[in-house]
Amino acid sequence: MNEININRQGRREARDEIAVIVPVYMGAEVLRELSARLVATLQSITSDFSIVLVDDRAPDNAWPIIAELCTGDPRIKGIQLSRNFGQHYALTAGIDYADARWYVVMDCDLQDAPEDIPRLYAKVLEGFDMAIATRRKEGHGVIKRIGSRLFYTTFSMLAGFDMDWTIGNFRIFSSQIAAGFRDMREQMRCLPASFSIMGFEATEVEIPHHPRTYGESSYTLKKLVKLGSTMVLAHSQIPLRLVMVSGFVIAAVAMLAGLGIAIAHVYGFVQVPGYTSLIVAIIAIGGVQIFMTGVVGIYVGKCLDEAKRRPLYFVRDLRNLTLSRNRNENADFLQQR
Repeated sequence: MNEININRQGRREARDEIAVIVPVYMGAEVLRELSARLVATLQSITSDFSIVLVDDRAPDNAWPIIAELCTGDPRIKGIQLSRNFGQHYALTAGIDYADARWYVVMDCDLQDAPEDIPRLYAKVLEGFDMAIATRRKEGHGVIKRIGSRLFYTTFSMLAGFDMDWTIGNFRIFSSQIAAGFRDMREQMRCLPASFSIMGFEATEVEIPHHPRTYGESSYTLKKLVKLGSTMVLAHSQIPLRLVMVSGFVIAAVAMLAGLGIAIAHVYGFVQVPGYTSLIVAIIAIGGVQIFMTGVVGIYVGKCLDEAKRRPLYFVRDLRNLTLSRNRNENADFLQQR
């Protein structure tokens, strides 16, 4: 039986057992198959479920298909963002609007198979707050796997906590975790990192990562580097500590070098004073100082972004949904549409 909640207008509403959040970017051609497989799978678990498709405004214009699916099945919900905000902002919007005991987040490209959801659901019923899907080697090429391993190893070193390269976004988690995530309104978003910070009881379930049958991954090298730098800046002060240590080391080396030069002059080892080494040293130290100042400046800029407290996303349209828990500035307009 569904849990009963009271919404903002005072009406009694039933909470779903499971809500599946799917950010949609360049996935228009797989949406019908994805939705059909999700419905078939979730019906084998419970009749109380919802599927939230979040349109992140890709060039393939998936919204008409999402609207059509919502019209055909009220359990399918649609959120159209005002522009492309990014995967983790789309996931944030879906979690804000959904209301369930258990939440599933997954990609739209069918590399995360809907048929694996029952295994994740069965695992959390053993007493865990979250069950995370870990990938086997299938699904990605050798180069992609090596790149992912290097990316997450470097990130773990800089961020100060471990991130497993075999783990993506595909997971199921409790309403407690969802509520905690809703309270985390940082501008720099990374769902796995945010969940890691919370510290709830989590377990892993190994599943196959299926080959992509439609299109190509939207995560280019540039986007991966941007995501990695965002996660490091959002969750770690290690870069600032490295800057501090580097400054101390350079200062110590400079002092030792100065002492050595002074001793060399006293004993007459330096016959001709050189200016080339002096100029090189000045340029090198100046470059390091500019780099250090830039790192600090990035952190200051991110602090300014957080201080503005702007909404994380804007919603243009909704299907089969009411207002979210975190009310947007354009909510009144949406309520009138």
